[in-house]
Amino acid sequence: MKIEFTVPFRRVLTARKLLGEPVPGPQGRAPRIARLLALAHKLDAMVRSGEICDYAQLARLGHISPARLTQIMALLHLAPTIQEYVLFLADADARFITELGLRKIAREPLWDRQRELFERFPKLTCVCGRTE
Repeated sequence: MKIEFTVPFRRVLTARKLLGEPVPGPQGRAPRIARLLALAHKLDAMVRSGEICDYAQLARLGHISPARLTQIMALLHLAPTIQEYVLFLADADARFITELGLRKIAREPLWDRQRELFERFPKLTCVCGRTE
């Protein structure tokens, strides 16, 4: 089994734009961070179904290191509201959300705290299912 995945070149950031709610992008490619999160869900489903026996085999089949696979799979620990926001994020708005930043947030075990940390992203204002 071969998993094909391409990573686009990073673009230079332009003026920042405040975000409200995620807006589906045009019929083009999804943002890189959204594709990584979707990939994490797909790979997790393959392991849970028994199609792949473990993450080590998955890393070998994907030609990536086990450490990199762990980084990708850590995105599954994000609160569901954050995951939904990222999956439906427009490409133009996704440049403010980094994989490293999301992995740091995913280390927090409490979803309420994760949402607070996510809302503190620089120049990012979002409503992540929070009721106040």
